[in-house]
Amino acid sequence: QVQLVESGGGLVQPGGSLRLSCAASGSIDILNAMGWYRQALGKERELVARITRGGITRYADSLKGRVTISRDTGQNTLYLQMNSLKPEDTAVYYCKVTLVSGREYWGKGTLVTVSS
Repeated sequence: QVQLVESGGGLVQPGGSLRLSCAASGSIDILNAMGWYRQALGKERELVARITRGGITRYADSLKGRVTISRDTGQNTLYLQMNSLKPEDTAVYYCKVTLVSGREYWGKGTLVTVSS
């Protein structure tokens, strides 16, 4: 089993910034990829950003230039720096890891609310 714990969400004003963290623990053999996804109320879950074991990143087009994904491989921790936040960025943000074995694990999510 792999446990993922997200943190860093909260209420932020439009134009503000947040840094999300995802700490992975448990039976981690080799992480193949880690990513952030989000789900707004009434909408489907969507990719925010993803980083592979080799460090290749991928971002959702709507968020390019405003978010940066990074990781601390030694600590098995994933980060998401979000800047210039907009009300439409309000959502629950989830961390997902994919192991080399192909198994996937999701965190429980952290709520980000962008509002004045």
